[in-house]
Amino acid sequence: MNYNILIGGAAGQGVATTGKILESILKRKGYFVFTNKDYMSRVRGGHNFTQIRFGNDELYSHNSDLDIILAFNKETIINHSSRLKDNGIIICDYNIDTDNYTVNKLPLIETAKDVGNAKVFTSVAIGAILKAFDIEVNNTTNLLNKFFKDENLINLNYAALVRGYDMFKNVFTVSEPKLINKDTISINGNQAIALGALAGGVTFYSAYPMAPSTGIMKYLYSKSNSMNILVEQAEDEIAAINMAIGASYAGARSMTASSGGGFSLMVEGLGLAAITETPLVVVNVQRPGPATGLPTRTAQGDLGFVINSSQDDLPLMVISLKNHQDAFYQTIRALNLADKYQLLVIILSDQYLADSSSTIEKFNFDDIKIDRNIAKKNNCKYSDTYKRYEYTDDGISPRLIPGNHNNITVLADSHEHNEYGNIDESKKNRINMMDKRMNKIKLVKKDLIEPEYYGMNNPETLLVAWGSSEGSIKEALELLSKENVSIGALVFGDIWPLPIKKMIQYSNIAKTIISVEHNHSNQLAKLISQELQIKFTDNINKYDGRQFSGYELYKSIKEVL
Repeated sequence: MNYNILIGGAAGQGVATTGKILESILKRKGYFVFTNKDYMSRVRGGHNFTQIRFGNDELYSHNSDLDIILAFNKETIINHSSRLKDNGIIICDYNIDTDNYTVNKLPLIETAKDVGNAKVFTSVAIGAILKAFDIEVNNTTNLLNKFFKDENLINLNYAALVRGYDMFKNVFTVSEPKLINKDTISINGNQAIALGALAGGVTFYSAYPMAPSTGIMKYLYSKSNSMNILVEQAEDEIAAINMAIGASYAGARSMTASSGGGFSLMVEGLGLAAITETPLVVVNVQRPGPATGLPTRTAQGDLGFVINSSQDDLPLMVISLKNHQDAFYQTIRALNLADKYQLLVIILSDQYLADSSSTIEKFNFDDIKIDRNIAKKNNCKYSDTYKRYEYTDDGISPRLIPGNHNNITVLADSHEHNEYGNIDESKKNRINMMDKRMNKIKLVKKDLIEPEYYGMNNPETLLVAWGSSEGSIKEALELLSKENVSIGALVFGDIWPLPIKKMIQYSNIAKTIISVEHNHSNQLAKLISQELQIKFTDNINKYDGRQFSGYELYKSIKEVL
């Protein structure tokens, strides 16, 4: 059994902070928690809301059905009251005009003023919610230290929690939490990517702030001094990617990230990284387009563009992130693969994963290995005849770092070049260099991870999805399994080069193949059809800027079947 809380109001009313505090309390009490956000691209006004789902079972996505709505304005009640369960309740301040809606009006602001600060009315509301679930407010003072540095504010908010708890009633019966003594963390997708970058040895990060990718830069900057890394806020995305390429050429393990139009500006830089064979990891946190589109919402609309994101052919790898654990480990892997093959690796995330947070097991740092694939001083056999782009048996040229070897110049040029790095426009050289670069695709295929399969062994129906759709896919399959529907799903993480073994295996078993994507044009399905000539029977698409919930996807699958 799990429960769902929605906190809604206008930007500036404290919706996000209230959600973070309540999420932290529930996690500290020992519950699994999954939190996602829906917010407008404005500083004040509009309608924002945070959804918090908690319970004793692992949670993979949000749920649309609500047990409690905490409304900071009337608009929240109007927009979401239809989603309340039969026994669900609405809590709001008694000054809000609620017309004919059945609500629990509480003196939230008046109580906060009585405590000593009207702004702590959000903590009064949190206390009331905790009472509704009969979850004690004790042992929350230390947690409040994370959000408030001033001791007076900590005491005011704790007093407000207690007053809110005392003024309300118990409504729901919640099981005792299971995770009290478990080693878990709560982390969002952007933080997981950033932490993976740190664990993977990143020493230089450059970016221009662009929602919803900015959280990666914010987290890395917050750790830059303690981890001895350089985080540079560039003047634009063109500068950001060129800085990252320059840093990588100079020996730093570097990375950049953006979203939407920002990634579009990086495209020429992608070509520069490819032709100079400079290792680089670029994160694209997807949001709906075209142009500005919906800058704070989610999508999976950039796959086709990313795979073909430069003039002419170039070798690259594309990895989509499926969940918060995956975001951490795949970032480390991407950095290693970029260095191993002197390759461009693009990581695809999205706003839903970036801004949602989940309770997960702590990351395992013991087995992390950092592979730079850089020639060392003591085994360097080159003098002034160093060939930066030398033809080798495995296709990977020896990489030296400029300035680390006496009398050796490490050339790099955006023109076509020969083995030494000098410009060479001859036909033979062009063919040899193009073949050398594109041969990396064959090499990368040895390191591909096949898509994860969920469901029955020999399914009549096969779902095909990618990235953060994994959570809703898993929950939809759980619901369908209770009805004995013969169904399974492949969820792709590695997308390009395309892993083909499991796709061929299950497409030969299933009678019906359905693509599930958060875009209009079935971009992964098109890619699979192009590469494997597999025909999809049907498709389920969502492109309104919001993610499928598990139950919503379950209903859509039922309609198609």
